[in-house]
Amino acid sequence: MKNFVYNIPTKIFFGKGQVEKIGPEILKYGKKVLLVYGKGSIKSNGIYDKVIEILKAHEIEYFEVAGVDPNPRTETVYYGADLCKKHGIDLILAMGGGSTIDCSKAIALQSKYDGDFWQDFYIDRKYKLIKDVTPVASILTLAATGSEMNGSAVISNLATNMKMGFTHDRLKPVFSVEDPEYTYSVSKYQTCAGAIDIMSHLFEQYFSVEKDGFLQNRVIEGLLKTIIHYAPIAIENPRDYEARANIMWTSSLALNDLVDYGKESTDWATHQIEHQLSAVYDITHGIGLGIITPAWMKYVLSDENIHRFVDYGKNIWNLSGSDREIAEKSIKKTQEFFISLGCPANLREINIDDSNFELMASNATFRGRIGSMKKLSKEDVIEIYKLAL
Repeated sequence: MKNFVYNIPTKIFFGKGQVEKIGPEILKYGKKVLLVYGKGSIKSNGIYDKVIEILKAHEIEYFEVAGVDPNPRTETVYYGADLCKKHGIDLILAMGGGSTIDCSKAIALQSKYDGDFWQDFYIDRKYKLIKDVTPVASILTLAATGSEMNGSAVISNLATNMKMGFTHDRLKPVFSVEDPEYTYSVSKYQTCAGAIDIMSHLFEQYFSVEKDGFLQNRVIEGLLKTIIHYAPIAIENPRDYEARANIMWTSSLALNDLVDYGKESTDWATHQIEHQLSAVYDITHGIGLGIITPAWMKYVLSDENIHRFVDYGKNIWNLSGSDREIAEKSIKKTQEFFISLGCPANLREINIDDSNFELMASNATFRGRIGSMKKLSKEDVIEIYKLAL
């Protein structure tokens, strides 16, 4: 097991009615808040009104960035950062799912920086230039990305047709509210996409060439089984509290660093491949992952890494047979499960052809080969897109 430093500082308020705790928490950082949210659901389900009531009761001044896109844009980040600088914002409060929280983190970066966050951090990775960020907190309304408890933020740049992620410890939310009842109104389609996104985060940390990570992989398998059990229940009965609660907490645990601490390697190629797909076509991230993941699995499977597919097939799907049979069956079972949740089977079903494969593969690999299960070149990525057609 590799050395590691355990650092998961986000304070979590989990359960019914926990939003009531945000007033005193915000006051620990100041009395000026930037509210960041999407295209209206928090106003229709009452969350917005409740938050405003609490802010007013605690005499907290607030400003707003509304209408964050599902794939948040650089333009929104610049706008929010300008508001922070103009009004001396003490804390950014994201209300929504991963896109809103990611946008808030990027705003936090740009708000304390005079250069360009996209070029310097997302493209050039100049981590040493980060001296300060505005604290971020969140009220989660969609279980999927784990952004409520990690330091990652994915942003789209429409000018370059690129979608990139950036991770820094300073971007981890200082606190997050997770009330499963806030996800009752999430549609079947978005519940499907969220479940797949959570599973994909776990796959990215589970599938590795090395045979280390016994402890981490057993935890990951438990989290995968939780989603496999509860996602169909939540889709069938959106107001099932236990289903929504288990999915929400699994979302956080799947990508808060807990399950990859000490592992020799993780993969993350699937995410980089899908990011370029949703950058060009603006599709839902989880749906893109649901289509790309089985194709990636088929393409990278080899004698060198088959042991991980065998563990996956035996421990998750209770499969038997030869190693090759178990590995191939496990891939088939994964795709069948995604389809059963409502995910399209291939890119053709969402009207995507091969016309942008070259561009997307170039953007996915612009720093070089990606992944660890198999080091993927631009040409490899094109082949994976073709397998997903």
